[in-house]
Amino acid sequence: MREKDCKDRHFFDYYKFFRENFYLSLPLIIPIIYMKKEVTPYSVAIGILMTVLFSAAAAYLGLKVGQVFEAAIPIAIIAVGLTGALKKKDGLGQNVIIQSIGACSGVIVAGAIFTLPAIYILGLEVNFTQMFLSSLLGGVLGILFLIPFRKYFVKEMDGQYPFPEATATTKVLTSTEGGSAKTLLAAGLVGGLYDFVVSTFGAWAETLSTTVMHWGQVVSDKAKVVLKLNTGAAILGLGYIVGLKYAFIICCGSLLVWLVIIPGMNLLFGGQIVDLMGTGIAQTIGEMSPDQIFKEYARHIGIGGIATAGIIGIIKSAGVIKSAVGLAVGEFGKKGAGAQAVEESQRDLPMRLIVFGIAFALLATFAFFAFGGVVANVWQALIGVLIVGVIAFLFTTVAANAIAIVGTNPVSGMTIMTLIITALVLVAVGLKGNAGMAAAMVIGGVVCTALSMAGGFITDLKIGYWTGVTPAKQETWKFVGTLVAAATVGGVMMILNKTYGFTGEGALVAPQANAMAAVIQPMMNGGNAPWLLYGIGAVIAILLTVFKVPALAFCLGMFIPLDLNLPLLMGGAIAWFVSHRSSDEALNKARLDKGTLIASGFIAGGALMGVVSAILRFAGVDWFLRGWNTVAAGHSASGAQAIAIVPLLGLIFYMAWSSLRAKK
Repeated sequence: MREKDCKDRHFFDYYKFFRENFYLSLPLIIPIIYMKKEVTPYSVAIGILMTVLFSAAAAYLGLKVGQVFEAAIPIAIIAVGLTGALKKKDGLGQNVIIQSIGACSGVIVAGAIFTLPAIYILGLEVNFTQMFLSSLLGGVLGILFLIPFRKYFVKEMDGQYPFPEATATTKVLTSTEGGSAKTLLAAGLVGGLYDFVVSTFGAWAETLSTTVMHWGQVVSDKAKVVLKLNTGAAILGLGYIVGLKYAFIICCGSLLVWLVIIPGMNLLFGGQIVDLMGTGIAQTIGEMSPDQIFKEYARHIGIGGIATAGIIGIIKSAGVIKSAVGLAVGEFGKKGAGAQAVEESQRDLPMRLIVFGIAFALLATFAFFAFGGVVANVWQALIGVLIVGVIAFLFTTVAANAIAIVGTNPVSGMTIMTLIITALVLVAVGLKGNAGMAAAMVIGGVVCTALSMAGGFITDLKIGYWTGVTPAKQETWKFVGTLVAAATVGGVMMILNKTYGFTGEGALVAPQANAMAAVIQPMMNGGNAPWLLYGIGAVIAILLTVFKVPALAFCLGMFIPLDLNLPLLMGGAIAWFVSHRSSDEALNKARLDKGTLIASGFIAGGALMGVVSAILRFAGVDWFLRGWNTVAAGHSASGAQAIAIVPLLGLIFYMAWSSLRAKK
């Protein structure tokens, strides 16, 4: 090192001192090196172990019930517990790395199981290498595409978005002593036991519906009007952190679908068979239940709205995208000595490395498509790579926005739109039938995994921002977690297919993959997409934007089932209630903060016990009280449904009462 290479003269003076007095300065150097432990053999090893375990558990549960539990919070709880048990010092940074690596499990699983099982469902073949590379390349692209937007979402917009999941995970990682830890532990026990009793024993119904009463069933059958409410603790806690504003907007989208669109379709077209996609629907709309109408028609309006809101968001974010691209281009003109120093807590991987990484990942994706048996020729492989690159890059900001607002990534909706675009393009270039369906699913799997990773990774980076962990370290080791998760998911999926299968008696349900298969099959065999429904959703999103209503949040509500949205509104209402009871703003803030701890405990406890419940199911343990939790013939409700409102009200009372006891 030469003096002229050092921009800071003081730094060169320190460097000369350490060089000339190396042994004397060791006592000073070693504490500096270990002052901030983040990446250690311990944190990497435990992170990889968590990735393997949670990838397997999440894949099974996701294929069984269609929901992938978020692994970040359970992993954070385990990391904190291990750190305490091993009496490790400076454990926070290591725990963040463990959580960041381990969280790859949930996002990679979501990307894989929403698309790849559809290949089996369609009666086609897919091998381990194709599943592995689809998940790996999608995950890598998701990481690389998100990094240029990190500072915008994480730093510049700090305080503008609720980041519910990042908030809950950070509370778990940092609340290890004092009153905060006790509050979090108590709430975690309450929420965890509550959700465990519901999912494992069925002591009360998980979903409360107006159809539990005779008049509600009549209204549902005749007018197609029904209201549903999930009684879980975790979703109530999520609503509290989301807050009343966004929860209300999301619920408005849901209520538009369930109280206006679904009954309206029955009123206008009740006696008609409406088959917009050529899938062979034989029922009239009047013969369908509200849930069937939502699945076959109304949900597609939400998909069109999400896609359009995403495009509008991309247009609005043009300046951010331009600055990210400009930064990448600008770095190529910089010399090493001319680069400005960046504080450690804001240091990303070099933009030059990101650009080369994206180019290499897209080249590898092209090689995979062309020579991995995905498409028929090089021209089709090039088309596939263009679809992956453009859609994954543009919708990265949509995925990050959705996670930042509501903690839910509409990845399945965006993937359906991707599959439709892919099918149209592949058919246009001559790839149809079975080969076209398999190719579309693999290409869709890469995009789905990329968007899933982008949404999940923004949570990790926000946690790192709040806890002071170096982003570059999170970004580097995220690739390792992605590699391990992709290999695990591919193997687990092949085992589950051979053990249970995805079609026939006793098969795994794989609802999202079935939905993807239902969309792609008619298009590859001369059918069509529900463009009318997508167009209605697009018009709604445009009108919302004109009237300055957050279109993405509203359209998310249209896509996500009603029973998952109403608890968000209840949780948001509790947050508003406890923070507006006093004229003393400091007291209101203390109450709101304590409520956030309780909500985080509910989410953490519910997520952890969800894993336990999934393991019990996988082991064949069945403690569910079916006689109590099943509607008997001729009855409007089971006993479990009749009492479900009571424990839910108790949970609401506990959250509000405990929050109001907070002191300044």
